[in-house]
Amino acid sequence: MSSKSANVSQPKDYKLIVEKDVQIPMRDGAILYADVLRPDGGAERFPAIANISVYQKDKLWIPPADLDEKANPYMNWESVNPLWWCARGYACVRVDSRGSGKSPGKCEPSSYQEALDFYDAIEWIAKRPWCSGKIGTLGISYHASSQWRVANLRPPSLKAIMPWEGRADQYRDQAYHGGIFSIGFVANWMATHTAHHLLGRPRSYNPDSFQPDMLWQYLRHNLDSEWWRQCSAQWERIDMPLYSVGNWGGTSLHLRGNTEGFMNAASKHKKLRIHTGTHFHPFHSEEGRMDQLRWFDHWLKGNDTGLMDEPPVKLEVRTGGSARPYPFRFENEWPLARTKWTKMFLKLDRSEPSGDERGAEGSLVGAPPKAAARVTYSASGVTKAGVASGSSLSTTHGGSGRTGIALEAPPFTEDTEITGPLMLNLWVSSTSEDMDILVTIRNIGPDGKDIWEVGQHGQPIPVTKGYLRASHRKLDPAKSLPYRPYHAHDERWWLKLNEPVECQIEIWPTCMVFKRGHQLRLDIQPRDGVGSAPYTHFHADYNAGAENSIHAGGEKVSYLLLPVIPAQ
Repeated sequence: MSSKSANVSQPKDYKLIVEKDVQIPMRDGAILYADVLRPDGGAERFPAIANISVYQKDKLWIPPADLDEKANPYMNWESVNPLWWCARGYACVRVDSRGSGKSPGKCEPSSYQEALDFYDAIEWIAKRPWCSGKIGTLGISYHASSQWRVANLRPPSLKAIMPWEGRADQYRDQAYHGGIFSIGFVANWMATHTAHHLLGRPRSYNPDSFQPDMLWQYLRHNLDSEWWRQCSAQWERIDMPLYSVGNWGGTSLHLRGNTEGFMNAASKHKKLRIHTGTHFHPFHSEEGRMDQLRWFDHWLKGNDTGLMDEPPVKLEVRTGGSARPYPFRFENEWPLARTKWTKMFLKLDRSEPSGDERGAEGSLVGAPPKAAARVTYSASGVTKAGVASGSSLSTTHGGSGRTGIALEAPPFTEDTEITGPLMLNLWVSSTSEDMDILVTIRNIGPDGKDIWEVGQHGQPIPVTKGYLRASHRKLDPAKSLPYRPYHAHDERWWLKLNEPVECQIEIWPTCMVFKRGHQLRLDIQPRDGVGSAPYTHFHADYNAGAENSIHAGGEKVSYLLLPVIPAQ
């Protein structure tokens, strides 16, 4: 860390001014309601940290007892703590998105309309007599995703953004993983926030709030289109200073947005940080807040905090199984220039699943097998409700035990770091017109048990995940990279009965040092594998009664591409 890192805003004994339910006018005549929390500095002017969300500015968040920041009456979910920031000379402004909380209107979460409203709110805040005219955006998840969209519009007063664990492509990152609908998170999110509004306190002052037809719209727009592009990051338009912050545990919602943002945004000044832990502990940690403060002190106050002197990439390097943070390491680029891209080829040893919960149907080997082989498994599995019944349990939940197949690499002979994006090149066929391919990368210890990491919700998770619906295998050649396929998702290439096709499956980026004696396990399944919840998927009726096959060897070269980092 730079010796200038101590050159950050120090806390002062400002009196806190709290302005509730401030009306912010929109360009179309609508009014949104906001809370403004700011230091009383007399004639002094302050930059502001702004947020907009459907999470209700009045909804108090009481953090867990082990958070670095302690509970106070001004805490709000996934946003900054005003007591800490206002003492350091920042105003904090929280806006209730249209049709949510106290703001009237039609609710359109994560939409182009919300981005326009955020633009108007930012420019209104900048003109307040207490404001320096410089605005930054900072927050987790929804508060991060909204930053990408408003950055598309380039508000003149928005000087820097810091999307902390923020999906950027609404289609690929959130709604459709490889073309497979992420029903578990999306449907639960909709139900939860409808209940927060209609069964919670907002019913007393905004009884008609939160009526989005978001779920219907997501299902209606089940291929990528301009509809999705309007509510997603447009990298060529995002040119302001960008600090993209990801979490290795965010392999089914946010992480992809942060790495894609760093690689593709037009910003001249951009940084990438990826950490571990829950959705909120790193954000509110002392270490995390210092990165935030150094960033905004530089861009909103002109303080040289040394942050821009440091290498642009800061990664927490996972070594397996820790519930606490790992050490960070600085890098100069992403993916890492010294990556040794390594192919591990699929060698199939069985023609059907073993039936053993911990068994493997094949191995990962260093050279392509000469003999062609195929393994076939059920696409549907059987629950107690049967197959493809009207019960939601039979199509959306696991409950059918182990599905698909698994392959294991030999035990590592030395500690081996795998950091970066991964890709599975896979030959498949089916008796149905389509096929769900859900991939899990696992770290298996010498005792045969999983080494788990901490997920964003504090849940145990494996190394990483990947997804593809076979009919979505068409690539966009202009955007695809050898290690990160980019699927067009604009038409369906249906399968023909038992005819093999080649698929390139995007596996979300990861960082793991596999210890000597550990094994990498690759699960290929028709359903969600271990450590998927709450990001489970809808397995449609094309799975019912079908049989899927994986092909490897001979002319059908199936392999896992790994980003191996040589020991320094």
